[in-house]
Amino acid sequence: MMCALLSRLILLLIAIIFVEVVGAFRDVYDFTYNGFSRANLSLDGIAEVSPNGLLLLTNFSRQNQGHAFYSFPLRFGSSPGGGNISSSFSTTFVFAIVPEYSDLGGHEFAFALSPTRGRPGSLPVQYLGLFNKTDNGNPSNHVLAVELDTVYSREFKDIDDNHVGIDVNGLQSIESKHAAYFSHETGRYTNLTLMRGDPVQVWIEYDGAKKLLNVTLCPAGDRSSPTNHYILGWSFKMNGEARPLDLSRLPPLPPRRPRRRSKLFEVAIALAVVLILAAVVFGALVFILWWRNKFQEIREDWEAAYASQRFSYRELYVATKGFSDKQLLGTGGFGGVYRGTQIVSIGQLRHRNLVPLLGYSRRKGELLLVYEFMSNGSLDKHLFDQPHKSALHWSQRFRIIKGIALALHHLHEGWEQVVIHRDVKASNVLLDGGMNGRLGDFGLARLYDHGSDPRTTHVVGTLGYLAPEVPMTGKSTTSADVFAFGALVLEIACGRRTVEVQGPPEQASEVVLVDWVSRCWGRGVVLEASDPNLRGDFVVEEMELALRLGLICSHPDPAMRPSMRQVIQYLEGNASLPEMSKYGGADTGPEDVDVNIWS
Repeated sequence: MMCALLSRLILLLIAIIFVEVVGAFRDVYDFTYNGFSRANLSLDGIAEVSPNGLLLLTNFSRQNQGHAFYSFPLRFGSSPGGGNISSSFSTTFVFAIVPEYSDLGGHEFAFALSPTRGRPGSLPVQYLGLFNKTDNGNPSNHVLAVELDTVYSREFKDIDDNHVGIDVNGLQSIESKHAAYFSHETGRYTNLTLMRGDPVQVWIEYDGAKKLLNVTLCPAGDRSSPTNHYILGWSFKMNGEARPLDLSRLPPLPPRRPRRRSKLFEVAIALAVVLILAAVVFGALVFILWWRNKFQEIREDWEAAYASQRFSYRELYVATKGFSDKQLLGTGGFGGVYRGTQIVSIGQLRHRNLVPLLGYSRRKGELLLVYEFMSNGSLDKHLFDQPHKSALHWSQRFRIIKGIALALHHLHEGWEQVVIHRDVKASNVLLDGGMNGRLGDFGLARLYDHGSDPRTTHVVGTLGYLAPEVPMTGKSTTSADVFAFGALVLEIACGRRTVEVQGPPEQASEVVLVDWVSRCWGRGVVLEASDPNLRGDFVVEEMELALRLGLICSHPDPAMRPSMRQVIQYLEGNASLPEMSKYGGADTGPEDVDVNIWS
């Protein structure tokens, strides 16, 4: 598996000295090559010498090998006359290894002594161009090699993937050590990565008398360029110490190129990119589906006629900043009320005293109504939550009473259908920039045709505004709206809520506003019910009219209540209020006085 991955990095035989058993004899063989431009070498395979004198044993081609032989055979052993000669030698060379892929090494290369030139039948890759599967380890090979190995080969029992080994007749080293050198700076051995891409110098010395072979290596010179196998210089001598190489005269290495990554690394990167893109696409699809579901709306055929009044849920979501709590104005009977911006439309139900309904939106179980924003907020905040200096003037209050009366008259009689608001109260009366009262929050409103009987429905409304007949009949009628309007008028005139708790906690009791005003009327001091914050600054006739009108509209018998058309006539002075006389039932205080609110 490892060999297949590294097949492009065929790092083979760097130098073989051809040993001739017979031939010319020389007592001393001595040569030094500081570069190989004019070297007396015999090359085969893919080995070549570059124009600047670098010996390149391999390139990036696959399953190839290269040899570089010294051209003259060297004689080891006995002389032709039978005398013994020394077999000692010394050699040194400088090499550089930088594989095509920065994360994978190529197979080793070797300095070797061989009885034949060319090593016929030898294989590349892990066999180094020295042996093959059948002759590896054969004693008849007569080959001595010093390998510099950058790949761990289990079949040859390598110690690791960065070692120096001594091989005799085969690739299973008789001795091997991890590549390292002694550093004089640190005083200890330091790891030396053979595949580092830097020039490394090797010394090989053999003492024939002692039969001792020494291999020494250490870094040499500057970093090399990222190629395969380069030999920068070589020195050899028999029966003596090889002359040192002149490192300054060694040929320069080619300019450095960015190191290429292995195919495995490239595949891993490509796979990671694909997975990331797939995750991004999947996440985008999930987000789109979530987003569509979030803003999914319900549309039915009947809504086609109201297309100009319909808003998309997305528009409302954006306008209210995601229905943020900061945009929440309050909570009504229909739900939360939010402030939104940049919404324009028209509604069919329009009146100057109604908060304009701009449109609506439907989504799943939700119905969202869009009203025009009223800058001065709700009436209840001005009546009950403000100090005296901020209280509404009487002229403003009386104008608000008239405005809400006109709004209810329009709902009950002025449109093509009867609209029952069912939640008339101070918090649903909103004030525009001119402090004009506008009735809003139609979340509980019901519609029915003129002349028809309202259907029975669930009891809805607010305590203090709820007509007494509604819980019994389950029907909301225009008369029930009139009852709530009467309670609202009393709140405006008195500055008090429809139901208040008075007294210390242990003796607290509820005071119903309509009963309290009725008692004041029965005692003949109805003006005492007016809002003390007004400090008497009101038109007496208008105040009495408002208090009496509130009592009349709040009559417990719905048949005794006026219509909103009559209410407007009373307010405009076009009709007189019915006279109020005593009748049984109301507790007026120290002296029981029974009153009837009209006769």
